[in-house]
Amino acid sequence: MPSGRDLLDRVDGLLHEDTQVHDGGVDLSVGEMYAVTEPGRVDFGGGELDPAELTPHERVWRNEDDDYGWWHLDGGTYLLEYNESLDTDDPLVVQPRDALRERGATHPTVYVTDLGRIPLTVPDAGFRIKENARVSTVVATSG
Repeated sequence: MPSGRDLLDRVDGLLHEDTQVHDGGVDLSVGEMYAVTEPGRVDFGGGELDPAELTPHERVWRNEDDDYGWWHLDGGTYLLEYNESLDTDDPLVVQPRDALRERGATHPTVYVTDLGRIPLTVPDAGFRIKENARVSTVVATSG
């Protein structure tokens, strides 16, 4: 299994390489959280596809000296946007970090060649997530 160092040429925009790159892969950080405020549409033929309306979720600063804000998310589904991007023709696996799952939040594991927004599911009790938090890990596909 390739290490995170083996993936460095395919992940752009790392905030802090020493923290994000490890034997298990490369961690991705959250850059923005969006609430879905109006529904999108999907049809059979694609002629009636409409994007959902998104609104950036408000950040809260715990202390006036903080450089980064927190998102206070109620239970539900949001769209997470990463700080990083991928530069690859071969699909990579993006999976939720244990730190996310162990607190009741999660997102689907996906095989992708680029990083679009991904749905984040938050438990009924809610979830607090700090801007730039590491929420996902990129690993190479096996085989």
